[in-house]
Amino acid sequence: MYRRQELQEQLQNLGVRPEDTLLVHSSMKAIGAVEGGADTVLDVLMDYFEKDGLLVLPTHTWDQINLPGYVYDPVSTKSCVGILTELFRKRPGVYRSLHPSHSVAAYGKDAEEFVSGEEESHSPCARGGCWGKLYDRKAKVLFLGCPLTKNTFLHGVEEWNNIPDRLTEQEAEFSVKLPDGSFKTVFVKKHSNSRYPDISKFYDKMEPAFLAKGIAREGRFGDARCVLADAVGMADLTSAYLQKNPDLFLGDAPVPEEWYLDGGSR
Repeated sequence: MYRRQELQEQLQNLGVRPEDTLLVHSSMKAIGAVEGGADTVLDVLMDYFEKDGLLVLPTHTWDQINLPGYVYDPVSTKSCVGILTELFRKRPGVYRSLHPSHSVAAYGKDAEEFVSGEEESHSPCARGGCWGKLYDRKAKVLFLGCPLTKNTFLHGVEEWNNIPDRLTEQEAEFSVKLPDGSFKTVFVKKHSNSRYPDISKFYDKMEPAFLAKGIAREGRFGDARCVLADAVGMADLTSAYLQKNPDLFLGDAPVPEEWYLDGGSR
């Protein structure tokens, strides 16, 4: 069973700095047995970034957006992307964004400012929203026990490159509950692909290129295999590859090795 001190040391060994902005995709099951359970994991992460850094977890609600009468309430609407995200969003000092389908929650330096303005986004991962801010802040993205198929950031990269057939043509209408108790009607496009409803299942094909280029590194946290990746590097390399082949993620064909081995383009 892992204890707090062991997890703190593993976090440091991953190469994360206390002043970093870190987005975490997580699987509590992959971490294994921890003294104190998920709360201890959150304690380790939050304590590490509390003073100088920014900790961000996705708190998505896309599983609910097609339900009749759906209203997004950042206080009560449950996250659909894991127990750590659901517990995190309820913690004191954590701020949750107002995006009706792809919200995030943040803790630490500039947390409230980071999540602000998401109710003005018109797509799931708008360049001016939280996912684009990760690029601007030179953030790191930690895949903690989960594969790069969970890489929501790459949805953003595809959006920013205007890859066709990634968003619905029409904006859907949603109601968002604001902090003052009033409601705001927002209009947001949904992720959509005519061939693959879950196109992100092919995002992990980028992992070998990220590792080979030094954009990502491997490590461990508890029992979980982790990949720590640089947001700017991921976006720039993926953008370059999408310019070569806009259909890069339409199917499971691997990224050609000559693109990233022996001095291949970045």
